[in-house]
Amino acid sequence: MFHKVKIYQHHDKYLKLREEYSTFCFDSFDIFKDTDKVTARFHFTIDDHFHFSPQVTLYFNSINAQILHSEQDLRQIFFHCGMVELISYWKSTCAPKLIIKDFLLDNEQLNWWKKLYYQGLGEFFYINGINTTQNDFIQIESHGPAPVLVQNFKVDAQKVIVPIGGGKDSPVTLELLKNAGYDVLPLIINPRGATVNTLIAAGIPEDYFIRIERTIDPQLLKMNAEGFLNGHTPFSAMLAFYTLSAAIITGSKYIALSNESSANESTVKGSDVNHQYSKSFEFESDFRQYYMKYIASETEYFSFLRPISELQIASLFAKMPAYHPIFRSCNVGSKENKWCGHCPKCLFASIIISPFLSPEETRNIIGRNILNDASLQEFIDELSGKKEAKPFECVGTTEEVNLAMSAALDQYKIAEEDIPILLQKADPFDKGILNSALLEWNNEHFLPPKTERTLKDALGIK
Repeated sequence: MFHKVKIYQHHDKYLKLREEYSTFCFDSFDIFKDTDKVTARFHFTIDDHFHFSPQVTLYFNSINAQILHSEQDLRQIFFHCGMVELISYWKSTCAPKLIIKDFLLDNEQLNWWKKLYYQGLGEFFYINGINTTQNDFIQIESHGPAPVLVQNFKVDAQKVIVPIGGGKDSPVTLELLKNAGYDVLPLIINPRGATVNTLIAAGIPEDYFIRIERTIDPQLLKMNAEGFLNGHTPFSAMLAFYTLSAAIITGSKYIALSNESSANESTVKGSDVNHQYSKSFEFESDFRQYYMKYIASETEYFSFLRPISELQIASLFAKMPAYHPIFRSCNVGSKENKWCGHCPKCLFASIIISPFLSPEETRNIIGRNILNDASLQEFIDELSGKKEAKPFECVGTTEEVNLAMSAALDQYKIAEEDIPILLQKADPFDKGILNSALLEWNNEHFLPPKTERTLKDALGIK
């Protein structure tokens, strides 16, 4: 059963921990490479009291990889991965000083990382009741040689890396780019049922994907259990740097994410708190500027679905029945590869797909008639904008939730079924409004021309 997110008042704990633990150090990292994989192990400390050594391995399987980069190149790309990995460990005590010992960052870089940390931890600060500012929450020092651009790697303009998350969005990107003739290289972090099944449904050979295995240091899990600070970190920022690393190693010209325009909307009204900050166009733009200047300029990172909404993605996904039985958007049930059927993410998935499938088809996906569960009314109020905050999940805008609820009424009318409890207060359906919404196009995007045309054609946009 899903439990509603609690808002804590941990500001005093935050201040006390910062007084007790003053310095977080990114001490060093090690690189281990083989013909088809590369491992990075990071070393972090808090006041020489807590020691962490998380690691990540990129397995390239049957994909041709240029593992024989110089040591300097590999250190350059994985150093930046470590800069994102450290967020999960830093937040346990929120030490006021961060010292980086292996690389010297200029002022522009230091400010870039401060912004990512602060905005990416917006939900963490909000949930824990921590009152701070971007200027005050951390001071960063760095020492060592200045990093240089990765040199001497060639890119193939037909290769595109597509991260697979197990939900409905990445299959849309995967199918459209595959059918457009690109050599799609799927990338999966810590594979599970839905992500692996997505590859099977796409007809991709079982060894033709990039597998990333991340391990969390047990010391952090112990600290979480003991009551140190905990909360959401910007996972998609970490994904951005790992996909960039994979693109450089495989010589891929493109990295196509599946983040939509809906990710730009704040989770909490009237604030910058956004559960999906690292999926937003703002982060995408910042990331592109950063890596092109400081890491590698030949690769193009963009979100293929950025110009469109969750509603438009659902309309495309509804036409891909092979993925309907296997996709999973529920975080609660992800470890067991199931829909829990009681959380706001399950509810949102049901709502957003309902305008394009019959009531029976929608029920079959989630596994129960979730729209007839009166106990979820509070989640409906959050998703539709009647509350101060939306659920802290990757969900669509309040506007498109309301439109989807309205459009779902027509499906129940066609099926000659009673309107479920959670849709009974929805606005009357207007087909013209829905049709107009399905042809919208947001010009804030970085899609290369060919991929832009591919997406427009799929939606019937001229």
